[in-house]
Amino acid sequence: MKLYRFLTAPDDASFCHKVTAALNKGWELHGSPTYAFDSMNGTMHCGQAVIKDVPGKEYTPDTKLSEH
Repeated sequence: MKLYRFLTAPDDASFCHKVTAALNKGWELHGSPTYAFDSMNGTMHCGQAVIKDVPGKEYTPDTKLSEH
């Protein structure tokens, strides 16, 4: 099965830690990071898509993406 996740966080170290944790669990970057300004809070937010192949498993809507 191929899995997809979109990781988001404020534009600070927490975003880098979230992406780094995913990479260390076998996820791979997919595309470029994105940035968006949250005008309500006056902050920037980051996003990064990641993908992962999990052989021998079949995807269902109940699949817990963060557990792979």
